[in-house]
Amino acid sequence: MIRVRFAPSPTGELHIGSARTALFNWLYARHTGGKFLLRIEDTDILRSTPENTEAIFEALEWLGIHYDEEAVIQSKGIKRHQEIAYEMLKRGRAYKCYCTKEELEDIRQQYGRYNGKCRHLSDDQDKPFVVRLKSDDTGSITIHDGVQGDITVKTETLDDMVLLRQDGTPVYMLSVVVDDYDMNITHVIRGDDHLTNAFRQYQIYQAMGWGVPQFFHIPLIHGSQGGKLSKREGAVGVQSFRNEGILKDALVNYLLRLGWSHGDAEIIPLDQAIQWFDVKDIGKSPARFDKDKLLFLNAHYIKEKDNKELFDLMNLQVSENEKIRILKGLNSLKIRAKTLNELKESARIYMDIPIVFTDDAKKVLINKEIVQEYILELKKIDDFLEKELLDFTKIFAQSHKIKLGDLAQFVRVLLTGSTISPSVFEIMEILGKVDVLRRIEKM
Repeated sequence: MIRVRFAPSPTGELHIGSARTALFNWLYARHTGGKFLLRIEDTDILRSTPENTEAIFEALEWLGIHYDEEAVIQSKGIKRHQEIAYEMLKRGRAYKCYCTKEELEDIRQQYGRYNGKCRHLSDDQDKPFVVRLKSDDTGSITIHDGVQGDITVKTETLDDMVLLRQDGTPVYMLSVVVDDYDMNITHVIRGDDHLTNAFRQYQIYQAMGWGVPQFFHIPLIHGSQGGKLSKREGAVGVQSFRNEGILKDALVNYLLRLGWSHGDAEIIPLDQAIQWFDVKDIGKSPARFDKDKLLFLNAHYIKEKDNKELFDLMNLQVSENEKIRILKGLNSLKIRAKTLNELKESARIYMDIPIVFTDDAKKVLINKEIVQEYILELKKIDDFLEKELLDFTKIFAQSHKIKLGDLAQFVRVLLTGSTISPSVFEIMEILGKVDVLRRIEKM
């Protein structure tokens, strides 16, 4: 059975690139009938926090990326990681290094990297030590990467990396391999910034006689200009997108298309994504983050949402009467919105709150006497319905020799505070006669 994992470090929010990695792993597990596991790599004690760990859990939950077994907390496995390092010592695949900081600095100055000085020393010296991997002096390592293809490096370019520090704590490289082995991980799908790590980790698998998982190193997400993704362009946490009013359906659909494709399909529902997704279809070139495309997808999913579900997602604190109005008006409001925040703002027209006029709205003028006459005639209408209100306003405008658009725009401003909204006559019907007259007379 295929077993994949997502292994974030809780040193910050779950960022867009990490969320994509989690999604690709989860989709591959669902596509193949395998298992998706979560491991929190919290061995960076200074930067890892419980708050960040909880933020990762919440972000995955919101995205709908659910793991199949209890999450593994890497720091709880330190003893196991240490045991493997000492097992490698017994096998002669690791050794104790007694070099001081000063000695190491001299070696780096002379050779550019550690030169294996302590490889052949006895291991019973009464000095502080680190445990180092004894890498091969000759030969090469070839990684058969499912995205990048075959990649080969000469082992002589890989120094004898540290496995255990002087205080006995394991390094990241060792912990990752031991955890992946113990979790029975068959496929490692991660960003290509880990590609160089793969060769070092490969040596640990070899030293222990363990099978090596299949690697898939995904190109990173770049900015719109092809460089490193900046915070301004989208290098922010998943929670930031949620706060901006991005629906999870839209964000998942967008992440899916960052580096993976299925023909020309752009709108891909999750059940279809599970059916189609395969890691072999991941591209070799870096994907470019495009905020406009994300907003396009978000607008699509907003339009497709059921009004009741959409209202719940808006999380508005309103009265029952306001809720009824908003639900009636959502069909027209949602076709104009790119984000939930925009939708919430436009829904203010159906709330009993003070009207805030835009600068454009303040410039809309009409004869005060005509407005007063319009109000008097409006009071006589019994069927306060969109069509009847439109027909009435047309006749009124003609009889007073003014343009229908000018009158309708002024009424729109009085009711909403804006020059942009759905049909003013639809708004009038939803608000009802009493509130329409109250708002107009008050203004």
